[in-house]
Amino acid sequence: MAPTEFAPPGMYRRDEGLGVWEHRGKIAVVGIGHAPTARRWDETAETSVGALTILAIQKALEDAGVKPEDVDGVVAAPKGMGEPWSPRPIPEDFAKAYVPTDDPDDGLDGASADWVVLNTPGLSNVSFTMHAPACISNALVVAAEAVGSGLTNTCLVIRGMGNIAGRYGQHGAAAIDTAGGAAQWTNPWGWQLIPQIAFGFDQYCRKYGSNHDRMAPFVVNQHRNGLMFPEGFYYQHRPEPLSVEDYLSGRWVCKPMGLWDCDLPIQTAVAYLFTTAERARDMRQKPVYVLNHCSQRGIVRSLIETLDETEQFTDSIAKKVYEGSGLTPSELDICNPYDGFTLFTQYYLEGLQWHGVKRGEAHDFYGGDIRVEGPHPFSSSGGNAGNGRTRTWNQTDTIQQLQGRAGQRQVNIRAETGLAGAFTPNMSDWMVYGTSPD
Repeated sequence: MAPTEFAPPGMYRRDEGLGVWEHRGKIAVVGIGHAPTARRWDETAETSVGALTILAIQKALEDAGVKPEDVDGVVAAPKGMGEPWSPRPIPEDFAKAYVPTDDPDDGLDGASADWVVLNTPGLSNVSFTMHAPACISNALVVAAEAVGSGLTNTCLVIRGMGNIAGRYGQHGAAAIDTAGGAAQWTNPWGWQLIPQIAFGFDQYCRKYGSNHDRMAPFVVNQHRNGLMFPEGFYYQHRPEPLSVEDYLSGRWVCKPMGLWDCDLPIQTAVAYLFTTAERARDMRQKPVYVLNHCSQRGIVRSLIETLDETEQFTDSIAKKVYEGSGLTPSELDICNPYDGFTLFTQYYLEGLQWHGVKRGEAHDFYGGDIRVEGPHPFSSSGGNAGNGRTRTWNQTDTIQQLQGRAGQRQVNIRAETGLAGAFTPNMSDWMVYGTSPD
């Protein structure tokens, strides 16, 4: 079959002023499936990204009470964020177990929609496939638009996250000994995003009179929330809480970014099942409706994004979140923004003005009661910091909070609407959910 194409620009709501999303409340999430987590791939077929993705799909279908043959669409973020397996030879047991696609790494460093359709038992009626780059948030946006537009009625949304042995991400341009062009000004300090984050956070602290240590309550609470998330890596493998002292004594990665400000790469997979609001009434779980999706694609004027640009980008995200959903800040109950680098998170919080937090006030807010039991249960998922690098935890938690099945993480405040998204302020995708389609 022809390789699946990536979603065209028309699938994304990137501009302000578009009004309420035309498909608001017409799409619902009805199933969630998480595979077990591991720190690294152990190079066996049954723990490959592909195998984990199939397992996550089976769990999502079981969660919803849906048969594989009822699925007619698959949207995938086809690549993980780690190192590709090539040019190493394909493991013999993997090659024997699965049907390959044209990409020799398929099922090893990620799982494409094509690979999933070929290798998942029972997916015999899939007529729509599409790819979304970057992460699960992008794929969820594409799936929501696809179901709303009638391209698919019952759609799996998947992402497999590989973590192959070796230095994470040290391949391609990152593996060479020299840095040319614009990269010569950033890459000597690590991946370009690292000095950007550190620079922006330093600007933030100077502008608002804060410092790195005031992040401690937030990061510690992220790990606390993660230890209440059974599907997460730390819950499954490292169930020790993070203390303030641990956070403050962590080595610098790129000052003022410390070790605990960075998420941990892991191996796992996730699947979500989207369908129409009408079909969702007959599913096993309480449906959670998609009230809006939006995307941010900002233009940075120079090599490094400035604080002013970051705040402009997150203000734009907030405008699109509220405009497209018809909600106001006071009507947003669950707030799960991206935290893979924790030094980003205050920008989203302040842009969204969740619980009244304005520019420069996030670190004061972190010092209050942000526990799930408290009045301001911010980032109730624990995010990437508390669970491992996938960018899926905030989506799952938001959906589960609205369904009332978040277990120990279940908040005590009203949970009728929620937001989750990722990645950076200038390149991210966001989902807004509600318990009611109206």
